[in-house]
Order: sequence, then structure tokens, then C-alpha cells
Amino acid sequence: MNIDGRPTRTITPAPDGEGVLVIDQTRLPFAVETRLLRSEQDAAVAIRTMIVRGAPLIGVTAAYGLALAMREDSSDPNLDGAVRRLTATRPTAVNLAWALARVSANLRGLEPRLRAGAAFAEAGRIAEEDVASCRAIGEHGARLIADAAKAKAGPVNVLTHCNAGWLATVDWGTALAPIYVAHDAGVPVHVWVDETRPRNQGAALTAFELNAHGVPHTVVADNAGGHLMQHGRVDLCIVGSDRTTATGDVCNKIGTYLKALAARDNGVPFYAALPFSTIDWTLEDGVAGIPIEERDAREVTHLTGRTADGGFATVEVVSPGSPVANPAFDVTPARLVTGLVTERGVAPATPEGLLGLYPERRRAA
Repeated sequence: MNIDGRPTRTITPAPDGEGVLVIDQTRLPFAVETRLLRSEQDAAVAIRTMIVRGAPLIGVTAAYGLALAMREDSSDPNLDGAVRRLTATRPTAVNLAWALARVSANLRGLEPRLRAGAAFAEAGRIAEEDVASCRAIGEHGARLIADAAKAKAGPVNVLTHCNAGWLATVDWGTALAPIYVAHDAGVPVHVWVDETRPRNQGAALTAFELNAHGVPHTVVADNAGGHLMQHGRVDLCIVGSDRTTATGDVCNKIGTYLKALAARDNGVPFYAALPFSTIDWTLEDGVAGIPIEERDAREVTHLTGRTADGGFATVEVVSPGSPVANPAFDVTPARLVTGLVTERGVAPATPEGLLGLYPERRRAA
């Protein structure tokens, strides 16, 4: 996608070959800055502090982080240790563990001196696969928007939650990819952008992306979605996913479950868009089995924003001394999900629906 007319990706090898460049998403939407990752530790900090975020991008960053670790020390103990340390940075998004397992499996049989180069090459392949997958998700999901456009006058109103655009991937995005494809094809579309407390990824990142691409949109408070649906102002919901079970349960940013409940009550189709790397074939019950990350209470108690004079300030918004809980994700049961949009097509959120798209998993079982 583009920033100021320039094709841009969230993560790329540095020109000098000595590290990896990422967009620092903690600086958006007010400043577009890059951060150079030169070590495994740099990559781990970037993931943990949400300099990079979004399940697919976390996976690619971790893959490059393992490559950087191999440049520092390519021994077996450090390979094992780097996988363990990077896996621990964020527990919910399955792409992280998937990418690390894939890269490390390719290194096990190699001489240590060959491991760094092989790891960088494999991380690059994972990145390119992510771009191709997200573009395909966009093509499949755009048909849903086009079909909705045929049934009404005026733009198709899509509600999304959190940021699942190109900033959450290497390029294109998951939930926003269908919107970009539909918009570029001339389908009239308007996006309701949930602010997504406590870190405001919708208001900051999704709105930034849609602004840059010229897609009509409106930022709303998180709790406005049900009201909009009751009044017929949402035609479909599309969200991303940090982990999807083999049965179709969808784990996404906290608040997604409530949107799915409102959508079901109002007859609004509710879709999750995700690449193959987000499917956890080992899990059947998402509510019981997916680990939910509990993040720092300060994300809830404080807000940082731009002041009238162009500076930045952090302010406290919660009664001092009140206990705070900050679960980062929730799980939407498959029964509330109309369909899953993947790089292979759209399927019901059921075991058979997923196996229909990925028949090799049936054979594997």
C-alpha cells in the first residue's frame, strides 16, 4: 500500500543488510517513522511493546528476529533459546509460534555457519507469502461487498474492529483487504471504524490507513456498533483474527465478541478474515484453549495524544487507586461467525468448512 504515494511495507530488510526496518506503529497516526532492528532483543522489544502488531506481522517479525539471533550466535542452544524467548513475547497470536517453528525446522539440519543466511531467506519467503495471502483474501472478501452493493442503493457500510489492515500484516491486510479491493474496483463502500480501546488501534491506525487510501470512513466509539446495527446502518462486519480454531472459533481484539452478538441479534453478517497461518489446527474450543494476553494496566489508566500546540501529552483517565484488568483479546464462538475469509476462499466457520478449503489437513489427521 502507499504512504504519500510511495509503495510501503511494514517490514523490509535494511538496505545495508545488517538488520530489518519496521514502521514504528506507536508513533502513528501523527508521525511515520521507521525503527531499525539489529538484534533478537530489538525484535522482541518491538513485538512486546507493539511497535509492530497484528498477528501476521508479529509472525514475520519473529522470523526475522530468529535470523538476527542466528547472526549473533548460531549454536543449537541459542537457536532453542531464541525460539523460546521470542515465543514468550506475546502468547495469543498463533502466527508467532507458527513462523518460529517453520524457520527453526529449516535450520535444524544445517551447519551453524549456514543458519543465519538460511533464516533470513526463510523469513523473506514468509513475508512474501503473507503479501500474496492477504491480496487473495482481499479478492475473495471483495465479492461479499460487491454482492451487498447489488442489494441496496448507496454505499455498503462495513463495520470493523481494531486494525486488521496492511499495518497488521506485511501488506494489504486481512479485514481491510476486501475493502481496499472493492474500493479500487469502484464499489461504493463506507467503513465504520471502532476506536478500539484501550490502545485505540482503530482510531489511530485503521483511520490512518483509510485516510491514506481515500476510503470513506467514520470513527465511532466502541459501544456505538450495536446502535448502528439496530438502525440498519451496518450491512456487514469484517474483523481480523489472531487465532482461529479448527472448529471456527475466532480470537480477536477485546470487544469483538460483543460486536458479533449485536450482529447476530440484528441479522448482520459477521465475517472474520485471516490467512492460513492464523488457523490453529490443534484447538477445538477457543474459549477454553486460547491463551488470552493480559497487558499492562497503564494502557487503560492513561491516554497519550497530541495537544493543541502540536506536542504530546499523557494523561490519567481512571480514578487513582482503582484496580484495573486489561485482557487484550476475546473469543467469538463459531456459531456467531457467518463465514471465514481466507486466501483460498470463503467458508462457513465449521470444521467441514475449513477442511473444505484445506483438504490436506483432513489427510494429515
